[in-house]
Amino acid sequence: MTEGAVPPAAEPKRVTRLIRFKEVQHRVGLGRSTIYRWMAEGKFPRPVQLGGYAVAWAQEDIDAWICNKGHN
Repeated sequence: MTEGAVPPAAEPKRVTRLIRFKEVQHRVGLGRSTIYRWMAEGKFPRPVQLGGYAVAWAQEDIDAWICNKGHN
């Protein structure tokens, strides 16, 4: 290695924005029960636990899911 070179490290996934359930529901056009059923079946992204019962989804995950649904 050259002097001062830093080896590439595995960069953690960077979340730029977390969105709450109402916005997720609005973006994907699905009802609450469908979203949670599809999460249980592995067909929908899982949320991030914020604390207590509060959860949010990574905007990138929802955008990617919407994009992939159009190709299926």
